[in-house]
Amino acid sequence: MSRRPVSRRVFIRRRIVVGVLAVVVAAVVVAGIGVVVTLSNLNGIHRSDIAMPAASPGVPQDTGEVNILVMGLDSRVDENGDPYPQDIYDAIHAEDSSVGGYNTNVLIYIHIPAGGGKAVGISIPRDDYVDYANSPDGVSKGKIKEDYGRTFQASYDTLTAQGTDEKTAYQQARDDAREAEIQTVSQFLGGVRIDHFVEVTMAAFYRVAQAVQPITVCLNHATADTYSGADFAAGVQQIDASQAMAFVRQRRDTQYDDVSLTDLDRTRRQQAFMVSLALKLKDAQTFTNFGTLQTLVDTAKQYVALDQGFDLLSLASDAQRLAGGDITFQTLPVESFGTVDGESVNIVDTDKIQQIVHDLLSPPASTAAPTTTPTDAGSPAPTEASTPSTAPTQQSYSDSEQPMASGSLPCVN
Repeated sequence: MSRRPVSRRVFIRRRIVVGVLAVVVAAVVVAGIGVVVTLSNLNGIHRSDIAMPAASPGVPQDTGEVNILVMGLDSRVDENGDPYPQDIYDAIHAEDSSVGGYNTNVLIYIHIPAGGGKAVGISIPRDDYVDYANSPDGVSKGKIKEDYGRTFQASYDTLTAQGTDEKTAYQQARDDAREAEIQTVSQFLGGVRIDHFVEVTMAAFYRVAQAVQPITVCLNHATADTYSGADFAAGVQQIDASQAMAFVRQRRDTQYDDVSLTDLDRTRRQQAFMVSLALKLKDAQTFTNFGTLQTLVDTAKQYVALDQGFDLLSLASDAQRLAGGDITFQTLPVESFGTVDGESVNIVDTDKIQQIVHDLLSPPASTAAPTTTPTDAGSPAPTEASTPSTAPTQQSYSDSEQPMASGSLPCVN
């Protein structure tokens, strides 16, 4: 596929400033879609024309708010269904395109209120056992992450059986899967409105991390894991793109007896990396390096999808305040861990979750959304060999459900 030549002249300061928001959305979303707005046009990024759910009756909303669902797929193929380059498979510890499916292993609902209020990112644990809005192939309940993959396969099989060519069937099935997952998330959270979606793959995450590495992260404990390839010291450290993949995918420890990690810690790692990425991308040099920008743009075109109506430029006014810390991340609670049909699942209290979401989206007028005050107390000592020359303010988090504020470096399990 041919690409239009990109002139350095299009990377003017206005686009750089606008890029900060997209980068914050990218940081919020785990991988960098925002970089595409550094171009004078958005031609080339994959767009999906699907129906987005309006709020159910009785759900509070403001016409000026923006609600974005971020979906991070575990697929080992790009937006066209083509395999990744081998270096990406090596980095993510995956054999080839046959490994992995179309589960939404990352689901984050981002609410940007009208009038400059504090934004909130709500992480949905991937194994939450929920009702599906669409019952793919007759399945009415399952892990929330699996609705995408189930719908994709059912749609693809139906379309190809009807004689639709494979390329068309593939793209239509992906759209059907996106719409189904979005509807299920909206229903699960209490009928919330979802205005836009951002879909990213592991390749997008890796290429963005590769373009801006090193990235500063912080861990409460030393930890290692042979499955994800994680091997980290305690404290503040700078990691490269391959290590970043291990950082956000680790959910167990295979070396240290005193370290116990779960899938909820994996979700917390993702949030922490988003905050760290936002801190990194606030550096203006990221947006003045032509090679970095070109890599990010190419990544967005190949490994990211947006809904047809998502105009990133319209969110430019939110860029600086979000990058500066005006967003808080929260993980929805899990009541217990169980087994259904031989599968490990998260047992959740749907009524409780919907009340939490309601309160986060409509906090009392006298209070703000949950936040934490950055402090150095409780943070582990930086490792001498890996401490950046200018260390950001640190905040330690040991509870996976504790609200995480952006704007300072999170130290996590």
